[in-house]
Amino acid sequence: MNAESSCFTQLEQLRDYVYETLCNQEQLEPGVFPMTERILLRTGDPCGIYFCLHGPRSVKYTAIWETEKNTILFYGASGQRFLRTQLASAPAVQVAA
Repeated sequence: MNAESSCFTQLEQLRDYVYETLCNQEQLEPGVFPMTERILLRTGDPCGIYFCLHGPRSVKYTAIWETEKNTILFYGASGQRFLRTQLASAPAVQVAA
């Protein structure tokens, strides 16, 4: 498993990084496959975001941004973690009202 360090000021930058990283790892053409996300809550407060890239043949590649340790963990289709990115800074997670 590899480790990286990154810095993001906007949530859109973080989304783009996650999408590009998953596409690059799995050799998928960016822009072809959709990615969904879900805010993770702990006792009602946001604690991260779950990203899911929906690849070919219903294969899913995932990443979890965990805000307490400010890390993004990337997983392949088999569930094997392939990358851990430590964020130097990141945007706040906001729950839509």
